[in-house]
Amino acid sequence: MSVKEDRLVESLIFSAGKPLSVEEIQETTGLPPKHVTEAIEHLMQSYNIDRKDQTSLEVVKAGNKFTMQVKKTFTDQSMMVAKPEIGTDLLKTLALIAFHQPVKQSNLRHMIGERIYADVDQLMSLHLIHSAPHGSTELLTTTRLFPEYFGIDSTRPEEIREFLAKKVIGHVVKEKSVEPSEKEESLSEESDDEAPVQSQMKKDE
Repeated sequence: MSVKEDRLVESLIFSAGKPLSVEEIQETTGLPPKHVTEAIEHLMQSYNIDRKDQTSLEVVKAGNKFTMQVKKTFTDQSMMVAKPEIGTDLLKTLALIAFHQPVKQSNLRHMIGERIYADVDQLMSLHLIHSAPHGSTELLTTTRLFPEYFGIDSTRPEEIREFLAKKVIGHVVKEKSVEPSEKEESLSEESDDEAPVQSQMKKDE
């Protein structure tokens, strides 16, 4: 096993942006599975033990996959530097969680359908919600990063709900203002249809 192979696996895990299995790493790098496993063990030893006080990154196992991520100690600060814009649908899901927390994921599925699973994954990756096993489903709550992310000066549930309600409405209005409403399009079509009729009436007179 060479340092070059360690660095190859390290670069792949770092740039993947998602957890990778030994098989996925092996297929991409062409390395034997044993070498991939040894490289991961070396990286975990280096990042998590030997240099744990010298780096903000760590190599962790997620199920049967592995990923490189920012340590929890630095997560909140790094998220606040470059926080991504949240789309309307995802914001609505977040609002539902904030309104009803703690709320079962299965209950949200009945409200908004199968997209809840993708929404929860995305909100968890943004560290805005927390998920904990609850029987056959998951129990969802917002995290302490949640009010900081939106610049809310309060942790009171009713004030957070009021803020999110306005935030969701603002997003919806903004999106609708980009294109004409169905009513405006309908009026426009009616106006076009009436023009020839009015012109014909003048000719008849």
